[in-house]
Amino acid sequence: MKTRFILIQTSHAGNVGGVARAMKVMGFDDLVLVNPRFDNVLRREETKQRASGAHDVLERARVVSSLEEALDGMTHLCATAMTPRDFGPPTRFPREHFQDVLAPERETPSGVAFLFGSERFGMLNDDVYRCDVALSIPTNPHFGSLNLASAAQVLAYEWRLALGGFSSGTPDPYASFEPEAGSRSLADAKEIAGLMAHWQDSLVKIGFLDPLAPKKLMPRLQQIFNRANLSTEEVHILRGVAKQMVPKEPLKRID
Repeated sequence: MKTRFILIQTSHAGNVGGVARAMKVMGFDDLVLVNPRFDNVLRREETKQRASGAHDVLERARVVSSLEEALDGMTHLCATAMTPRDFGPPTRFPREHFQDVLAPERETPSGVAFLFGSERFGMLNDDVYRCDVALSIPTNPHFGSLNLASAAQVLAYEWRLALGGFSSGTPDPYASFEPEAGSRSLADAKEIAGLMAHWQDSLVKIGFLDPLAPKKLMPRLQQIFNRANLSTEEVHILRGVAKQMVPKEPLKRID
């Protein structure tokens, strides 16, 4: 199972290094930055200093221009948003959610991504809506402010613990957790985004969705599809439905 940490519009170079360190300590090394404040953030001295030896994570890290690129291959998306959003995904504590994700009766995701928003304004609503869950770290109710790198450390620890942790006899701390043979192939974030765009276009064309007053229809549909844990084949079926929604000939108005 792939695990990816995604930092969106990060402002402080030191936090990038701190997240790299947090990841390496827990045996993760897939870091992607989306539109960071500094284009050379991975090479800045402050980043390297805060990484404190996790330079291999920084060397493997990628900088991309869109969240879609960062989510390539990920099938289960975890927002880190302390404030619940209307019509957004359910807000859950990390430990209980991770236990559910890895429960034997559930389909095992092939890629899990943890999304962190900007230090200045957090995650955008649209980015939270596309996620399967919003993770809320239990904190002092009177002071819940967590540094970005600290939040990443807590989630990295909880996820590693859910995966089985480390033991003194573990030869390779980077060993991947693989789903059982024959398990269903879940659709990744790119496929789900394509499905959403296709449905939105079709709903507009048949007059069910008013693009000038969309309200919360698409976020609601997003959560329906997220809860369904769609496979790639099921996405193809639903896109076929969206295609058939639209008449092959333009609808004629009858007065």
